[in-house]
Amino acid sequence: MAVELFNDGKHIVHAFYDLVDDSPGGAVQCNQFLIVDHGHGALVDPGGNMTYTGLLMDMQKYFSSKDLDFILASHPDPDIIASVNKWFVASHCKVMISSLWTRFVPHFTTGKDVSQRILGIPDQGTVIQLGQSKILALPAHFMHAEGNFQFYDPVAKILFSGDLGASLVTHEQAATPVTDFYSHVRYMEGFHKRYIVSRKVCRFWANMVRQLDIEQIVPQHGSRFVGKQAVGDFISWVEGIECGVDLMTQNSYQVPH
Repeated sequence: MAVELFNDGKHIVHAFYDLVDDSPGGAVQCNQFLIVDHGHGALVDPGGNMTYTGLLMDMQKYFSSKDLDFILASHPDPDIIASVNKWFVASHCKVMISSLWTRFVPHFTTGKDVSQRILGIPDQGTVIQLGQSKILALPAHFMHAEGNFQFYDPVAKILFSGDLGASLVTHEQAATPVTDFYSHVRYMEGFHKRYIVSRKVCRFWANMVRQLDIEQIVPQHGSRFVGKQAVGDFISWVEGIECGVDLMTQNSYQVPH
């Protein structure tokens, strides 16, 4: 079921927290997002095959699936774009992803030439026209993929942060915004220490996003952060975390016995 994150009558943002079977032994919990502006639409990180039907049914309340403009992919993992072949068949959409990954996307398709429908985002990011609005593709490299982007919607003031901010919770928990940031850290800490490359890139990211007017930070896994206080607390936490190569020692690189 869709959770409405923003709606001013012309610009709508929906999140989906329950389209994946995240029961023990099932798939990792992940979130999908639909942005609609004046009858035009984009899916942010639409996920694998199990999410396709739910997204398709929701978007058709606002426009025909054939009129989907974009799939915006933060990186090329299966839980981000494994369903891309179905979207290529059902719509005329183009996929926007880091230029590092454009030639990997066809591996999710049936082999038909789709090169004209895959648009590479340059390392410095870009501005994407969606209806009468603009979506910013923001550099988030090594958070956690080498070529990685977050997407900022300045109308809704939402930052879709991909794997940054991910928390390991159930889909029921994920649908509820974080109310106590510091009690929520325990659900994020282990993931960030392993999946985010270094504190150096975290500081660069914090300096960048503090220039934006953000009301919500919405990760691709787990719960979202709503309101200036929660957003500020999260940015400060990311800025200070030691992670990835910061934590590696020679003990991490031993010949197994």
